[in-house]
Amino acid sequence: MKKDYYEILGIAKNAAPQEIKKAYRSLALKYHPDRVPEAEKKEAEHKFKEMSEAYGVLSDPKKRQMYDQYGHAGIDQQYTSEDIFRGADFSDVFEGVDLGNIFGQIFGESDLGDIFGGGGGGRRSRRSQRGRDIEYEVEVTLEEAYNGVSKKITIPRHEHCTTCNGSGAKSGSKMQTCRQCGGRGQVVMSSGFFRMQQTCSVCGGRGQTITEFCSQCQGKGMVRVTRKIDVNIPAGVDNTSRLRVSREGEAGSAGAGDLYLYIRVLPHNVFERDGNNIHMRLSVHFVKAALGAEVSVPTLNGSVAMKIPAGTQSGKVFRLKGKGMPDVHRGAPGDQYVHVMLHVPERLNAEQRKLLEKFAEISGEDISPSSESVSEKIKKVFK
Repeated sequence: MKKDYYEILGIAKNAAPQEIKKAYRSLALKYHPDRVPEAEKKEAEHKFKEMSEAYGVLSDPKKRQMYDQYGHAGIDQQYTSEDIFRGADFSDVFEGVDLGNIFGQIFGESDLGDIFGGGGGGRRSRRSQRGRDIEYEVEVTLEEAYNGVSKKITIPRHEHCTTCNGSGAKSGSKMQTCRQCGGRGQVVMSSGFFRMQQTCSVCGGRGQTITEFCSQCQGKGMVRVTRKIDVNIPAGVDNTSRLRVSREGEAGSAGAGDLYLYIRVLPHNVFERDGNNIHMRLSVHFVKAALGAEVSVPTLNGSVAMKIPAGTQSGKVFRLKGKGMPDVHRGAPGDQYVHVMLHVPERLNAEQRKLLEKFAEISGEDISPSSESVSEKIKKVFK
């Protein structure tokens, strides 16, 4: 079982952002693997990873709120291990230090190293660089959100240049040894007690520089293309939903990044959504409301019959159990709430007026002509 994040950092649950940062920096410097004896290195790496995960969550307001509300279960269901660290600000915690090297050693180059690659001013090696993630907004109707839908979306992204196979060099051109790093691809960087290797910014870690660039990508090794991708939107998504499509982001030497879909559910002209529940207004003739009747009610899954008891007042709310939106995680549907709005005719023929005046007389209602019109008096009777 995971430890409490607040307990790991030794802070109170109402700790301010600066307190969280201060606590993490203090512990990170204490347990950094470069500062402990060899025999304690394994334990230090475990603690460093644990406290970094805690800081990644608690330093992000959105992740912290979810953790405070749902605990570890909320974080694990919503975020991948990469997402926990994405967006967290480590730059001023380890000012001047290449975070890509620090975290890459502990968490693994292919998993998290690229997230921190720019933190210390150095660029990561192209041999282990994962492609960037792409964010895209997808609009769906309420019916599509209810049933789930497959969509074909058009994504602009960078891919490896097919002309030079991503090398950036013109075919047949020669490469020369990088003068900055002497062909090693790495340069040594020191900052306080930290001393580590950093990717050479001139050759990008290749150890060689290009003499003639590819005409297609101009030496970048990447070209911008537009791809059509089929994505499946599950039933129950809402405006807060974010879907991850693995490896459909931009290309990288260590694999493509991911595609993140942010869902936007379009407004509906009949239904209004509240979480997994659906609300709607139903116009019911005042005679049916007075006498009682069975009416047809539209839902997102076809129309259903609903009984209106005699004497139903305007504003009365009826619940249709299980007729709401399916839960995107559990599948269990919410309910539909029908708000009855009485319909009073604006015009009456002579016979209708006579019958209503007789009803008003029996009911003891005075509807004789005055400053108020007869129709307004009649509406008051059935209000």
